[in-house]
Order: sequence, then C-alpha cells, then structure tokens
Amino acid sequence: MNRLSRKLNQFFKKYTTSFTFIAGILTVLGYLTEHLTDMREAAIICYLAATVLAGLPILFRAITGLLMKAIGIEVLVSIAVFGAIFIGEYSEAAIVTFLFQFGTYLEQRTLQKTRSAIRMLTEMAPATAWRLENKTAVPEEIDADEVEEGDLLLVKTGGKVAVDGIIEFGEGYLNEASINGESVPAHKVSGDQVYAGTILDSGTLQMRATRVGEDTTFSKIIALVEEAQDAKSPAERFIDRFAKWYTPATVVIAALVLFITRNIDTAITVLVLACPGALVIGAPVANVAGIGRGAKDNVLLKGGDSVTTFAKVDTFIFDKTGTLTTGYPDVTKVYSYTEDIQGALKMAATMESTSDHPLAKAIVNYVKKQHIAVEKTVASETLKGLGVRADIGGNVIMAGSKRMMMEQGITLTEQQQRDLQEAAENGASTVLLSENEKILLLFAISDRIKDNAAETIANLKRLGIKKTVMLTGDNRKTAEAVAAKIGIDEVQAELLPENKLSAIRKMQSEGRTVAFVGDGVNDGPALAAADTGIAMGGGTDVAVETSDVVLMRSDLESIPVAVKLAKKTVGVLHQNIVIAVGTVLLLLVGLFAGYIHMASGMFIHEASILVVILNAMRLLYRTKKS
Repeated sequence: MNRLSRKLNQFFKKYTTSFTFIAGILTVLGYLTEHLTDMREAAIICYLAATVLAGLPILFRAITGLLMKAIGIEVLVSIAVFGAIFIGEYSEAAIVTFLFQFGTYLEQRTLQKTRSAIRMLTEMAPATAWRLENKTAVPEEIDADEVEEGDLLLVKTGGKVAVDGIIEFGEGYLNEASINGESVPAHKVSGDQVYAGTILDSGTLQMRATRVGEDTTFSKIIALVEEAQDAKSPAERFIDRFAKWYTPATVVIAALVLFITRNIDTAITVLVLACPGALVIGAPVANVAGIGRGAKDNVLLKGGDSVTTFAKVDTFIFDKTGTLTTGYPDVTKVYSYTEDIQGALKMAATMESTSDHPLAKAIVNYVKKQHIAVEKTVASETLKGLGVRADIGGNVIMAGSKRMMMEQGITLTEQQQRDLQEAAENGASTVLLSENEKILLLFAISDRIKDNAAETIANLKRLGIKKTVMLTGDNRKTAEAVAAKIGIDEVQAELLPENKLSAIRKMQSEGRTVAFVGDGVNDGPALAAADTGIAMGGGTDVAVETSDVVLMRSDLESIPVAVKLAKKTVGVLHQNIVIAVGTVLLLLVGLFAGYIHMASGMFIHEASILVVILNAMRLLYRTKKS
C-alpha cells in the first residue's frame, strides 16, 4: 500500500500542473459547447474529463489525509464533486476542481522561485587551506576538512580563511561581511581572532587553527539557518481548520436531510449548495492577487502563510550594514581649513592612492567624483596603523589619524577638535590631511545612511508598528549614531549571528510578532527565525532564500508598501471567507424554507464565486489613497 501511495504521489507531482491546465481548457470548451450549441453530450464529456483530470489529485490527497486521520478541505471538495456529478451538475464539478487546483498551482509557483538558493550556502564555505609545517616551510594545499586544531595555516591576499583561529604572524585587512555584515574590512594583526569564511582583502597572515569543521562560526551559521527553518512550522490555513468541522457537519446535515425527507435529490442538493466553491477559491485568489500586486511594486511575498503572518507584525528589526546603510565606506563630509580646497583634495587623493586601506579608497573615489584629476602615485612612507607620509616638492604631506598628527607634533585648533568630535558622534571614521604641520582637510568617512531610511521608519510607525530595533555586528557608537538619525527605538550592537537570533527569540517570547530586515549570509538565521524575514533583493542568495518577503529593488520604501499590502490582502481574504460561508448558510436556510431551489441556488452559488474573485481583484489595482 505504501509503495502504491508513493508511486501515485510521484505521478501526481509530475503531471498535476499539466492536468490542471488541460482541465481548464476542457471546462471552457464544455461551457462554450453547452451554451453556444445543442451538443449537450459533448459538453458533459468535456466537463467530466476536466473533473477527472483536476479531481484525481484532490481525491488522492483527501484519501491520504483520511488514512492519516486528518480531514482537510480536499475531503469536502471530493464529496461535493461526487454529489454534483450524481445529480447531473457536471459543470459545477469541473469548475470547482479546476479552480481549487489552479489556486494551489499559483501559490506554489510563487514559492518555487526562491527554493533553490539555500544550496549555495555550503558552496560559500572555504574548500581548501594552505598548511605550514613551520613558519618558514613551503605551504601545502589541503582540503579545509583536513585542518585540525593547532595547525599553522597561511592565508594569502584574496584568499578565504578556512577555519577559526588566531593570527600568529603578519597583518592585513579582512572582509568579515559573511560573519558580521560589516562593510569596512577590519585591520587584523598578530593575536587577533579570525573566522572561517572571511576574505583577506590585502596582506598575508599566518594563523593557528582553534576551531575547525562544524565548530567554526561559519558552520554554525549554516546550522542555525537549518535549525531556524525546521523550527518554523507554517501556520495552518484558516480554511483547513474550518474544514475540520465544516466537512463532517455538511455530511451529517445531508444525511439528516436524507433520513427526514427520504429524498436523495434534496440531500445531494444540500451537498451541492454547501460545495465550497467560493470558500475554496476565496483565500487562494486573495493571496495570489496580493502577491501579484506586490510583484508590480517590486515586493515578493512568498505565499499565503507569509502574507497572513506579515500582516500581524508589530515589531521591526533591522540589520544596519547594507540594509539601513549603503553597505560601503563613503566620504560623508569634508571639513576644510584652507582656501584652496580643490588643491588639497587633489593632494589627499594623490597621497591615499598609494594605500590599499578602505578609508583611503573612499577618499580617492570621492575626489574622482568631484572631477578632480588624481596625480600619479608618489613615493610615500606608511606609518603602521597611523597613515602615510610623503615629501612632495619639498613639502611634508601627511594623511592619517588624529594620533598620527599628534605624534608628528601637529597641534589641532579648537575648531578642528570640535569637528573631530562631531564626526565621532555621527559614527564616522576620520582622516586628517596636513601640509608642513598645518591641517588642511578633515574627512568624515562612514557607511552612508540610505536617503529614505528615516522616512521608512516614520511610515512604519504610522502603519501601527509599535517598536523598531537595530541589531548589528558594528560598534555601538556608530550604530547609535545611525539609529538616532533615522528614529530607531532600540539598538543592540557588536553582535554575532547567534546573538541576533537570541534577541529575536527573546522578543518573540515577550509576545511580539517580529519582522527582521537583512541582506547578508550572517542574517540567514535571523531571517529564518523571525516571524517574517524580509530580504533586500541586492543581498545574498541565502538571505533571499531564508526570507518570507523579498524587496526586489532593495528599496526601503518598499517595506511600508509591503506592510500595507499584506494587511489589505488579509482583510480581503477574511471578507471572502465571510462571503463564501455566508452564501452557503443563506442557501441552506433558503432551501429548507422553500425559497431556494436547485436552479436559483446554483445561480447564487456561482455568483458568490464571481463576487469573491472580483473582490480579490481589487488588490491588483492601486487606488489614489494607497
């Protein structure tokens, strides 16, 4: 029996979509034949063929459910279809089975588009490592799985760190975005911790392995994503819960009618009038229309469960880097203490073009955007951890930190001190440019806040969102500065992925319905664990895969649009359920009162299906108010 069930399941899984579309064509063909010709028999054949093609998968799921002691909506559809066929209402049978299957198909199609990216997560893990027998030995390339705790490893420029460990020799700039989402590469020196999956942008490192295999931070991210997805069981649809009682109640009522009236036609009429045509299509068509509207607004809502949960969200949690900010360092402000600002900018870019530091690159890019030509690189001296120094035309030029200037005997004015303080309070890194011990420029460099971030937060609060939170791996001062500018209520900074996950679960335990907005691999566990995960479309495939809502344009303004659409979609869905159930109840009352008969009942029943479809179609059109 189990073997037959598996074969049938595979068969229907393979051919159900084809059966559904053929059934739709046959239903339309039968309708045209019935109403435009005298070929009644041909129309019946079309209806019956459509019913068989679309109905068999429904019947299979109904029987499977009954064997597992679960009464789903498929059971009611099957009984209603058999009843309709028994009393000769073949068109009703064909329409109901086709609409049910078509609604299921549309919803599944939306989900299938984003089901493949999770496989790419493990492909991002480092595949190999360079092992050293000692600090002077020739490195040997091995599989990352072969690395053991205590091994000495070499990491070259552009290479991935294979395991977690401690730097023993060398220095460089490490891109840790895969772990903490931070866009600015971190300067790493001997004694610093490094993580598997991070990339060495510049420099060369020798590191001692401390955590390998499944114990690395990157492997834990993978495990957290899987755990969060497994623990997050989708909410059972309201209609399925309703059908648990509706199905047996309908059958009992029909049996009682047969027992009392001794009239099988009346009993079958009860089943047909109670047929959940509008109920079956009402919810799927509302979800599909809402999803379609979202697609037009560049918002991907992943199915009915996602929409329903999203509409209940009262707390929004944001990652900082790449979500509320642009995701890369940029010059946000230049303080000038010279009349020749263009000359000073040209000098700064010339100096910084010799460095591979991310802040230096930001300055060079900024100057180029001002359409100022950058001189060829000059011979310069790098002062470790401080900046660069060069002699140009007999002048001593320096570009670097406040500490560098102080160590070189340069005194900052009170105004320059205030400007430095202002930049620090805004969460910016700073670079000073001096010529012959005189400060010419001060660059404030930070991950720029997106232009519409503040407006987005304000719009969410207007839509009834009670709390906004920022969770970030960045330092607290920078995070708090960003939060203050855009109106975020709460900040939790310097977090690893597992810390973000704990924060989300704590809020959920307090009774909050949480949405998390992120874009990095490190956000995968949080996106999966949140009641609604929202991924920026420009983010990683993993973020897109594990989320429930995808902003395909990576535009923060799409978030309030999505919230409003989800609430409206759920509202229409509930309206459709009320219309469908109300129509059935009125028909049954009318039948027993003697006012409704088969013909009028069928007309009203079909009209209710049209009403719920038209009601849902309202979602596809944007009103002036929206």
